Amino acid sequence: HLPDASLPVLTDLESLRQVFDNLHSNSCRYTASCGRSAVRARRVEDQVSVEITDTGIGIDERQQERVFERFYRADSARSRELGGTGLGLAIVKHVVHGLGGDVQLKSEPGV
Repeated sequence: HLPDASLPVLTDLESLRQVFDNLHSNSCRYTASCGRSAVRARRVEDQVSVEITDTGIGIDERQQERVFERFYRADSARSRELGGTGLGLAIVKHVVHGLGGDVQLKSEPGV
């Protein structure tokens, strides 16, 4: 879901690709094949806000702060089964902060 008008951004394109690749991979990995994933972008003052939503398994509130830590897996049994290193969201946070942005998570189990 993108606005009709373009949202130009002055940034490192490769870093931005890495962020979206990691976020999209996580969204797909933890969403059933019949689920959905959506991307929305909009201008908020002098920045662009991007929101990724999915119908995945969700993350318990107690674990949400930790998902951006290196090697952390919210559901370690399922993560091992699905692959991944636990580095993707740590990379996202590091890159986004390096680009002057912020990353947030809102989730609940089963949603």
